[in-house]
Amino acid sequence: MPSIRFPARLRRNDVAACCAAAALVAAAALIVVIALPIGHARAADLVVRYDQSQLLRLPRPVDHVIIGNASIADVSVQAGNLLIVTGKTFGVTNIIALDAQKNIIQDQRVIVQRDDQRTVNLTKGAARQSYSCTPNCESQIVIGDETAFYDNATKQAAAKTKFSESSSEPAGTGASNQ
Repeated sequence: MPSIRFPARLRRNDVAACCAAAALVAAAALIVVIALPIGHARAADLVVRYDQSQLLRLPRPVDHVIIGNASIADVSVQAGNLLIVTGKTFGVTNIIALDAQKNIIQDQRVIVQRDDQRTVNLTKGAARQSYSCTPNCESQIVIGDETAFYDNATKQAAAKTKFSESSSEPAGTGASNQ
């Protein structure tokens, strides 16, 4: 068996230090893997962002859809085999798609998460206010925010929706013309 020869400038202490550093890196990597929360998404999970939608294409037409917890996600069927899954609140649920013979096409775990990439949270003690910054920061309706802030944002969103609906009605059908 050939022996390993180290250059003269590389001493045994240096080799020991390198081995110790490698052991520390390996131990840190193991700790990170062990410390990962169990609730993380798996590769087969459908991750949907809160108040956003994802498409789920199935191999054959769907006759019936069962939602484990309809307060977490909503589903609509388009074109027979295309499901639109919308995240309604944070959490984990599942969707079971059945064909006309009530055979399971797919049993899909759905995780609804918050989209934190463009979100800024302002925290004052225990109170939180959420803002969507794309690029200007606007208040965002997020469950768990401070009650007064949440109620104000909800009221503004409802007023905006009402205004949008009334301005999109054909002439002569609005409430002011009755």
